[in-house]
Amino acid sequence: MDSSERHTRRLDRHLEEAVIVSGAKVAISATQAEYKDLLLRRGRVFWPDGRPGKEHKLDLGGFLILPGLINAHDHLEFNLFPRIGRGPYPNAGAWAKAIFRPNESPIKDHLAIPKCLRLFWGGIKNLLSGATSVAHHNPYQADVFEEGFPVRVLKRFGWAHSLEFSPDWKDRFRQTPPDVPFILHAAEGTDREARSEIYRLDKSRALGPSTVLVHGVALKTEDLPLLRSRGASLIWCPSSNCFTLGRTVSKQILDSGIPISLGTDSALTAEGDLIDELLVASRSVDPPRLYAMVTDTASRILHLSSGEGSIRDGGIADLLVVANHGQTPADALLTLRPELVLLGGRVQLISESMAHRFGLPRLSAFHQIEIEGRGRWLVPFDVGSLLRRTRQILAGDLLLAGRTVIA
Repeated sequence: MDSSERHTRRLDRHLEEAVIVSGAKVAISATQAEYKDLLLRRGRVFWPDGRPGKEHKLDLGGFLILPGLINAHDHLEFNLFPRIGRGPYPNAGAWAKAIFRPNESPIKDHLAIPKCLRLFWGGIKNLLSGATSVAHHNPYQADVFEEGFPVRVLKRFGWAHSLEFSPDWKDRFRQTPPDVPFILHAAEGTDREARSEIYRLDKSRALGPSTVLVHGVALKTEDLPLLRSRGASLIWCPSSNCFTLGRTVSKQILDSGIPISLGTDSALTAEGDLIDELLVASRSVDPPRLYAMVTDTASRILHLSSGEGSIRDGGIADLLVVANHGQTPADALLTLRPELVLLGGRVQLISESMAHRFGLPRLSAFHQIEIEGRGRWLVPFDVGSLLRRTRQILAGDLLLAGRTVIA
């Protein structure tokens, strides 16, 4: 073991045990950050009591600490795919029927990659954009999403793909405990059929406080009283909507007061990763609202209970560290470049410049990854092996959420 690997393991061990993080500004809200020390211990955040102890010190002067972001909707296994389709389509079903050619390229080529490998790349996509929690729109796969996965994947939820493609959606809703979200694509279109799905859900008593509608483009102002009275929530995926349907959720819906969080959808239809989606969404909502959509509002919609989406005493140490240029936490999302990401107190991503700052120029326990137009980082996954395994099946440049993976 060389000295850099010893340093790396020592840093990880200190973060797992107890370390005082000082010198950084800490996000208190979307518009406020304060210089504040944090005690990280056994994967959680605490406010130090001021008494001297044996904790190790980590100076993050010049940085801003945000809660790890929450991507409320992704299809993790589809993020190596190119965008497919020539919309606009009247609804998602029409898009799916038009593009589903499993025996033709490019779908055939990408489906040949083992699903577990595609899921892992989807996790990396989210990590590189500062997301630490993701709602994957498929059943939870413990064999993939447990120890060693790049991000935290929502585990307790009810699920149906959509009314069209999940004929048993009524049974699935009834089997979902009331204290966890029931998530499904709904009103994903611009036609009468898509809009009618809200009323079909309500008629079946499947529209309630636990119901989370993904997309909702067909919703109109006159539907708002029903949604408000039932307490349903919405996940917004603007770039995906514009690609497939030619438009996204109306301003009236966005300003309605209904709880709304942000999701990327997958590379099949989306602009790119969560950073791209934040920029697209910023054309319609202001930065503080956008900040809430990927932090505390998303946490409430997804019924997360361990402090995800916030920095609070006793909460999980899922943290996103960016350069401090005097910006508000909300404004930091519009120029987002992660410098350090902690997942439960463990280093999941670190920039080369921060590695040099800590005296870790060669992190032998970590591996380099570079993404076109995004930058270069070090991550604790064998990127070389992932690339080799993927390129054995998929020829040409490897695209992750539309951007070339360089190394």
